[in-house]
Amino acid sequence: MMRAFTRWATPRTALFAALVMVVLLVAAVPLSLLTHNLSESVPFLPAAIVGVALARQRPRNPIGWVFVALALTVFVTADTSQYAVLAYRLHHPGLPLARLAVATNAMWLVLVLLLPLPILLFPDGRVESPFWRWTLRVYLAASAFVVLLLGLGGAVQALTAHRIRVDSNGDLVTSHAQGSVVQSIGAASFLLLYVAIAFSWVLRQVLGYRLASGDRRAQLKWLMVGGLISVVGLVLALTESNAGSIILRVMANVGFVAVAALPISISIGVLKYRLYEIDRLVSRTLSYAIVTGLLVGMYIGMIALTTRLIPLSSSVGVAASTLVAVGLFTPVRRWVQHRVDRRFNRARYDAEAMVATFTARLRDAVQLETVRNDLLTVVTSAVEPSQVSLWIRPVSRV
Repeated sequence: MMRAFTRWATPRTALFAALVMVVLLVAAVPLSLLTHNLSESVPFLPAAIVGVALARQRPRNPIGWVFVALALTVFVTADTSQYAVLAYRLHHPGLPLARLAVATNAMWLVLVLLLPLPILLFPDGRVESPFWRWTLRVYLAASAFVVLLLGLGGAVQALTAHRIRVDSNGDLVTSHAQGSVVQSIGAASFLLLYVAIAFSWVLRQVLGYRLASGDRRAQLKWLMVGGLISVVGLVLALTESNAGSIILRVMANVGFVAVAALPISISIGVLKYRLYEIDRLVSRTLSYAIVTGLLVGMYIGMIALTTRLIPLSSSVGVAASTLVAVGLFTPVRRWVQHRVDRRFNRARYDAEAMVATFTARLRDAVQLETVRNDLLTVVTSAVEPSQVSLWIRPVSRV
């Protein structure tokens, strides 16, 4: 099986998959115009790009190929769903292969089944523990059963039904009498198994982070940061997309874009690209989030203070509050950044502390050899170079 995987898992195959994705994206444009609906494949462009990049750079790592399969599934089902809507909801039943489009739209199950796999396989695509290999086998067997039970059953109905009706997503509409009890029980059982196994894989990576060090720890840190941003963005997108406030709807759109943080962070972790910057990213993200919250709260409080308690007009109160908030931004940011760095970017905090201590000692130093030794010690501790040397130009005598 491994030989078969390495035979077709080549950069050329990844390039071919990328060309297929481009064709599917191009086909989605006229379908979107005819159905007056944006293609669902657009938000998955980051996953497609990450998948192709990983498959070309690390062809033997299955994570890239999982993302390629995920993106292809989304692109195919996005086109077939719009084609099915065009044929059966917008009353164009004469379109060729319309039933096949409805049948193919059942492939969305593959998308759901592929989502947890990159978490388990991160970062090198290998599962060395026998227990986690066992969970993977159970998950794959249950997934194959669900695809045969639900996906294949829906495809057969789409190809053999006397009358086709689809919903707004292009999925086949069936009556409750058509859905068997076995299918309902199987779907409910798999849902519980799906959640339990996916959660256990996430817990595996969290516990692995506590024991990891070096590059592996940085890789897992990228995964957790990207996963956290992605989950928060997904929650915002699902809960605030239909909110009445325009600010909440904008936050929902930003959250929808933030879901791409997970595949991007996985690609950075797998390729080990500038891993050392993760501490800087975490500290900057936290510090700016805290500063934004503090200044927004202070801004709202000052507006309430100046417009209600102090007899000032609303325009003057807003202007004064804005000026105060702008003036406080830099000192508040420095104060917050210093405390966040002490917890989440310790290397930078320790380096700055060493430099400050060296500067204080330099004021009282009078011997050149003492200054030289202190400078070499500080550079070695802060930067950790493989070797360091200091050359002092002799004073020329005229």
